[in-house]
Amino acid sequence: MQVSPDIDKHRSIHHLRSRDKLKMLSIRYISRTSPRVTGALQPTLRLRRTYAIESARMATITEAITKDHGELKHYYNEVIQNPGRHDHQQRFGNQFTWELARHSIGEELVVYPAFERYLGDKGKKMAEDDRKEHHQVKERLKIFQGMKSTDPEYTTKLKEIWDLLSEHIEEEEKRDLVSLESALMNKGEESHELATSFGRTKAFVPTRSHPSAGEHPPFETVMGLLMAPFDRVADVFRKFPK
Repeated sequence: MQVSPDIDKHRSIHHLRSRDKLKMLSIRYISRTSPRVTGALQPTLRLRRTYAIESARMATITEAITKDHGELKHYYNEVIQNPGRHDHQQRFGNQFTWELARHSIGEELVVYPAFERYLGDKGKKMAEDDRKEHHQVKERLKIFQGMKSTDPEYTTKLKEIWDLLSEHIEEEEKRDLVSLESALMNKGEESHELATSFGRTKAFVPTRSHPSAGEHPPFETVMGLLMAPFDRVADVFRKFPK
């Protein structure tokens, strides 16, 4: 029996909202059970409030993704273009790691499943190719995030990440997201719903690279819930841009 487009749209939106509720309940549970983690989660809760405002202005998932891409490029340039300013480089290197880790997992939990859901076999191949590229980036980010800006290889390792990442970003913006938006044209507010879910997801995931967690839900979701509190506690002691 063929399901009407309205019912299919309703189910997709309900799926996204149910998943978001589960994520928020998980955060509340962690907050109640660990006083130390509660303090570390405060930036996360502020981020949720900030994104609630931003997502109202963000019409599509493409805008949400490309906004992150622009920020990553800015953080990268702040490190590369300021040789010898080690404190400045460390702060923006940490910011780059923080944003890239959250962005990557957000895509893997929200955007790539949307590729598979709306683009059929083509979308499944796109998602798998993108996950493989993410894993390569995560492995390099794992090395970079443990380095100090005074390390002679600091900018070299960052450039290695950006070489892979910039190619991935170009393919994603010019091919993958274009195909997704085309498929969502007759799905009402689905693109906006994806953008909102993407922002909320970034508010609870790890802020450091953990390649061993993989790139597929639900295992990645579970591992994220386990590791995110520890990352956020450690973030309290890291330097970030003022």
